Amino acid sequence: MKFTLTLATLLLCAFSVTAQPLPMATSQAPGFYRMMLGDWQITAVSDGTVVIDSEKLLTHIDRATLSKRMADQAMTPQTETSVNAYVINTGKQLILVDSGAGPLFGKAGGHLLENLRAAGIAPEQIDTVLLTHIHADHSGGVQHDGKPAFPNATVRVDQRDVDFWLNPAHESDVEQSQRHTFAESARSLRPVIDAGKLKPFTAPAEIIAGIKALPAGGHTPGSVIYQVSRGGETMLLWGDIIHVQAVQMPQPDVAIHFDVDQAKAVERRKATLAMAARENVWIASAHIAFPGIGKVKKAGEGYRWVPVNYSSLQSQ
Repeated sequence: MKFTLTLATLLLCAFSVTAQPLPMATSQAPGFYRMMLGDWQITAVSDGTVVIDSEKLLTHIDRATLSKRMADQAMTPQTETSVNAYVINTGKQLILVDSGAGPLFGKAGGHLLENLRAAGIAPEQIDTVLLTHIHADHSGGVQHDGKPAFPNATVRVDQRDVDFWLNPAHESDVEQSQRHTFAESARSLRPVIDAGKLKPFTAPAEIIAGIKALPAGGHTPGSVIYQVSRGGETMLLWGDIIHVQAVQMPQPDVAIHFDVDQAKAVERRKATLAMAARENVWIASAHIAFPGIGKVKKAGEGYRWVPVNYSSLQSQ
């Protein structure tokens, strides 16, 4: 009897040990990825991801086609989209393209500063912040606790977006659901303006030698694409040319309710994708799955996305 009880106890103890759930980590690896463009270094930095309802937000597409497009890439219309920013290290300057959402998306965004630090970049080291346009997930991160998040940086954006989003008189020019952008824009940019750090331009404009701002109005009046050329290579850094890659790459005429001018935004997307495919340039996209770097290839009546091949090499 004694032996039987001891065996049962051992079996019970063994079962208890194996039945305990194993702990699971809840965080990803730090969100940064590097590549070279000539002798300049491009670092993709994640601000986080946000779930969007593409059935409610996308236009010019029926529900069945939308669901099929998403299913083709193992996704559903309730899709998680990346919010990406990029740092260009010229060897003399650190230039940040877009700033993420800052506090405006809650825990879904606002991870840019921590991921910059993980990549070895302090906010104080950023010389210039280039905004593709003034929307929450691109400009919200220029301020932190009511002060410029990048205290030594000049913030640059097209004057047409400044004139539009910082003037409440234009509220009637956008859908009711998008009018919150005016208050968000003021909240984000006011600390920068008060610090004398906002320096608008009018595209087309040369930012520095090798970086040009190309006009891309439609999504917003002052949307731009930054064209970076170095060492015989070119990269286009765009904001909202694409929101849902699985749908808008193969079907570029699909728009989104965030577009101030949907027809013009579609026209711009078609022209940009055609140029990107024709010239085989690198793309760095704010809303394609992190790191959002890759190339556009022609595919039938539309296009397909080819993500950058992962590399652990640190040399040029």
